[in-house]
Amino acid sequence: MDTTDKGHTGCNRTHRPAPATEAKYREAVELYASTDLTCVEISRRCSVSLAGFKGYICKYRRDLLLPRYGIRCDPEEAAGTGMGQRRSQRPATRAKYREAVAACDSMDYIACNVSQIAREFGLSGTNLGKQLRTHYPGVIERREEVRRRLGLSDNLPRGTRPQCREQYAGAVELLRGDRYVTMQEAARRCNVSYQGLKQHLAFYHEELVNDRIGIRKRAVGQRRKGKITGRGNVHAPQPATVEKYAEALRLYRTTPLSARQIARQTGVSEKGFYEYLQKWHPDLVCKRKGVPYEEGASVDRSQVRKYNPATAAKYAGAIRRLKESRLTTAAVAAEFGLHPDCFRSYLKEHEPELYARQGMVKTTNGRMMSGGSMAKYGEAVRLYGTTSGSLKSLARRFGVNECSLRDFIRRHFPEAVEGHRRAVERERECKAAGADRGGCLPAEEAPGPYDGSRRAERRAGSGTETTVCGRVQEYGRGRVKEREF
Repeated sequence: MDTTDKGHTGCNRTHRPAPATEAKYREAVELYASTDLTCVEISRRCSVSLAGFKGYICKYRRDLLLPRYGIRCDPEEAAGTGMGQRRSQRPATRAKYREAVAACDSMDYIACNVSQIAREFGLSGTNLGKQLRTHYPGVIERREEVRRRLGLSDNLPRGTRPQCREQYAGAVELLRGDRYVTMQEAARRCNVSYQGLKQHLAFYHEELVNDRIGIRKRAVGQRRKGKITGRGNVHAPQPATVEKYAEALRLYRTTPLSARQIARQTGVSEKGFYEYLQKWHPDLVCKRKGVPYEEGASVDRSQVRKYNPATAAKYAGAIRRLKESRLTTAAVAAEFGLHPDCFRSYLKEHEPELYARQGMVKTTNGRMMSGGSMAKYGEAVRLYGTTSGSLKSLARRFGVNECSLRDFIRRHFPEAVEGHRRAVERERECKAAGADRGGCLPAEEAPGPYDGSRRAERRAGSGTETTVCGRVQEYGRGRVKEREF
């Protein structure tokens, strides 16, 4: 246990246990302070949790914990004393073996072996040897080198015993080949003692222990599914949890049902299933939302609309129909019983190319109009703006509705209306000049061989009616009316 400062910030706030917690462990704390009983025996006598009692002592009564390990300090300083890792040497143990370790590293005791030095200081030779191998390996190496150079030898075999090497060989190979296997699991699989395997690795396979410790240190804070964590275990759901949500996960992966519908259908908790998906299967969640997923990277869902597969299935038939035909979005929505605005919103996000083809486009004068309408009325608009033909004749010629064509031209092409008015005035002026000169028509409206004889002029009532090339023009009261006969 290391009692050095671990970088505490010196916060002045005092942590106090809750009154209920303090009353719960009061009897156990009194036994801990007045007796030498272990935490296990105290927890059994007082009927409290062993882990909870240890956590309570470590957090709130460290002034009682440190004296048990031979550390004397003021109660005020005890709370700020950091607790070291389990692998480090305890201060009391270090103080106990300090003189014996110094003797092993001294030339005054070079003629004695480790067991003789231990007996001289009233210690166990086996325990002193463990302390030297675990915490002072350099002392053993220097001592053996000096004894070999001086010719001092006790004729005892060095290194691992053959029977121990054979006994732990399987466990060592298992730990070398699979970094996800813990020492406890390796000892259980190979049917060997866990403590014996631990000592064997610490004495004779120190590089393996250091490698595994390094892997755990690098994995701290990296909680990835199927990967090792800083605790040495694999970050994965429990088998019972996997079995519980297996059917729900299969439906989520293979059907367009939402998580809520699947939870109700399979009888599992809706919140639990949603948290299970978010923690263990974020790739499936991102796939449904159409979000790029990379393991270990943060996912930005702020710009993504939450359309589920059921919504995609709802609009699939309408989208297919829209691609195969030239119908408008509103017509297709009405055919499939959909709301036109919702259908357009879905197309804008998930089918941008189709939406651009069906959606509004900008004309040369900056106005917005439907692309399909321009394809439908474009040629009629051009002729209306450059000739003096009637709107009704153009509507019949192109097979469109006269009122729709008139509204379309007035809304989007006012310049065509002005061009048509000028064309009608030019024709009127030309006809008036032709009547004075004995007949004159524009070249584009000159009578052909089949209807050149059909020109008549009649005056009646409020105006004049003139028949030219199968068209009847009525002039009267400041307006021009055209009709076909």
